[in-house]
Amino acid sequence: MALVLAMGTASAQDLQPATAAAQADETGETDDTLGEIIVTAERREQSLQRVPISVGVLGGDNLRDFQAGGDDTLLALSGRVPSLYVETTTGRIFPRFYIRGLGNIDFYLGASQPVSIVQDDVVLEHVVLKSNPVYDVQQVEVLRGPQGSLFGRNTTAGIIKFDTYKPTQQLDGRAQMSVGTYGTVSLDAGVGGPIVPDVLAVRASTLIQHRADWVDNVYAGPSADGTPTPLKNAMGGYDDRNARLQLLFTPTDRLSFEASGHVRSYEGTSTLFHRGALTRGSNSVKDEPRTRVAYDEAQNNPQAYDTYGASLRSSYDFGGATLTSITAYETSSGYSRGDTDGGAAADYPVNGVANGYGQSQGNLRDLDQWTQELRLASAGGGRFTWQVGGMYFDSRDVTDFYQRGFFLTTAARNPNNWVRLHNVNTSWAGFGQVSFELVPKLTLTAGGRITKDTKETDLLKTADTAAGVVTYKGRTHVRLSNTEPSWDASLLYEASPDLSLYTRVARGFRGPTIQGRSAVFNADFTTADSESNLSWEAGVKSRLFDNTLQFNATVFAYRVSDIQLNGNDVNGNGVLFNADKAEAYGAEADLTWRPVPELTLRVGASALHSAIKDKNVYAQVCALNGQVVCTVENPTITRGTNVFAQIDGEPLPNAPEYNLDFSARYDQPLSNGGRAFIATDWNIQGYTQFVLYRTQEFTANGNFEGGLKVGYAAPNDAWELAAFARNITNEKNLKGVIENYMAAVFNEPRVIGVSLSGKFR
Repeated sequence: MALVLAMGTASAQDLQPATAAAQADETGETDDTLGEIIVTAERREQSLQRVPISVGVLGGDNLRDFQAGGDDTLLALSGRVPSLYVETTTGRIFPRFYIRGLGNIDFYLGASQPVSIVQDDVVLEHVVLKSNPVYDVQQVEVLRGPQGSLFGRNTTAGIIKFDTYKPTQQLDGRAQMSVGTYGTVSLDAGVGGPIVPDVLAVRASTLIQHRADWVDNVYAGPSADGTPTPLKNAMGGYDDRNARLQLLFTPTDRLSFEASGHVRSYEGTSTLFHRGALTRGSNSVKDEPRTRVAYDEAQNNPQAYDTYGASLRSSYDFGGATLTSITAYETSSGYSRGDTDGGAAADYPVNGVANGYGQSQGNLRDLDQWTQELRLASAGGGRFTWQVGGMYFDSRDVTDFYQRGFFLTTAARNPNNWVRLHNVNTSWAGFGQVSFELVPKLTLTAGGRITKDTKETDLLKTADTAAGVVTYKGRTHVRLSNTEPSWDASLLYEASPDLSLYTRVARGFRGPTIQGRSAVFNADFTTADSESNLSWEAGVKSRLFDNTLQFNATVFAYRVSDIQLNGNDVNGNGVLFNADKAEAYGAEADLTWRPVPELTLRVGASALHSAIKDKNVYAQVCALNGQVVCTVENPTITRGTNVFAQIDGEPLPNAPEYNLDFSARYDQPLSNGGRAFIATDWNIQGYTQFVLYRTQEFTANGNFEGGLKVGYAAPNDAWELAAFARNITNEKNLKGVIENYMAAVFNEPRVIGVSLSGKFR
């Protein structure tokens, strides 16, 4: 079992999202009690206490506090909600999400994930689109467990749902700006109001994040691709610029149109691997400096992406039911380049010869994603409610993968050492859900969906010799398609206005997946068939002591059949395969308590046991030059020069055995109506295995980070000035590995700074 501890730094007024509670402020809280949390987990507004789903909720101001140090807006979520873990080994353009231990460690640009990201009701499927920063956010909802009925395929683990502030008929705005060490600057702001009263309203939002380069490249030898070395402050920085414009048009009291457009321009550094940071027999990285690397190639790991998107949500209220149409388009292009061996080959000789040259670059030349959803839903509030609808999804991209030979400036250069792939994913679905109060206080909810999911990949260019000779003998076209059902059924019993009990069973599926990048090594495509997840959970939702304490808890178990897994081949390239199944069980709990009006405490905890179940599935282990370089603790077999470990019984990778988070804030009222405050947050992560097989090196246990914030809030929270520290103890935590090179990936460094925020209405 394992756990994570995190303490939020939000104010007492910010710990809950907006509600309709009487005489409450915009966060839904009065001075003495906690507010009612309103969620849209079932595609309509409901009290969290009346939704038969395990939902973790994070208010926008909480998230902004975690991001004050310039952290990636998505990675900052990790550990802040029980059972949620987020990591990356591909920089800020490829976060990987895990809910209840279920995710995907594949770093391929065409990879699928069992966690779906939904921003303002638009699903973001491609891994680059999933990296779209979140800003001017009102609320984050983490829906744990399969959500296939209302949200579709690839939600076998769950959903992370972001809802931003929308245009209103009242002029309002909010902003938060912070500056800190490493030249870190972050601005998250939004302002809006009416253009034509009661007819047309607008809201403009922005997120601007900057950090200066702060990692030195200390390599001083020759470079085969012209990388300038040594170079002080060579990498580690970023510029992430984002803007969004929303319009709300309500020509009648029944008809509304919500139009939104956004743009992202990002330049930064891809993930830095520290070669040799791990030594055989240990997972300690304390002796590896965070502020320097020694890279001989890859031009200091540049990364850049541009993303654009637009959506139109149209709604018409017929009286007893509302018809909603959501049309959306997303497009992106960019690249990421990295020194994949994590260190200069000259520093790692074998028999006196430099060893371990490696670099690669992924180019998303063009991505186009179209989605169209139609949904007809009854009005809420009665004993019987329903909704039906359909969904069409279409994603097409052209992606290039370049290997080392392409970049060389020496005689060894191979201008043909790259491949081009064309990927198409289409999906059709019809769905419905009904909810009926069987007897007073006992409600049955059931939903179902049928989905046809099709994927195709074409190899448009092979990786040839420098003379142009084609040596690839694998497939150049792969098509996978199937039709799958997903469903859920739940019972909710309202024992009292402040206590609800529920149970839920659900089935979801992740569509088939194609891994085409392997063609750059002249290896055939690898594929994985659809996986399905059958999940059961039961929980309690309560409000106690005159709603000064809220406590929600869930126990769960699930079985993923034909689970899609990802390992490495001899080139370190991802290889897809299915295992028979994986099983897991655990628990999660959220507690928020206000013992006195000035003090708010929050505790979140999750525990998980997971295991892969397949005695016939093996994963290739860490090896370099024919030698196993790490300590493998599983039974192994040898095929040729390759060693494979049996993974039956191993936990899912990147699935912490426990998560614990804790936050506290104390506000001291002042005579002028303002408040002085102090807030702290801490996060602890239990045993986590980064790869499919068990080793002494590729694990972490007890990773923790803390934050502190001290400041002053003006009367009516008009503005706030504070000093803050993120990762205050400057913990250097192992977050990922490159097995063959015993390379480590670290968390963000300590950032100390000041923040200024304000709002008006």
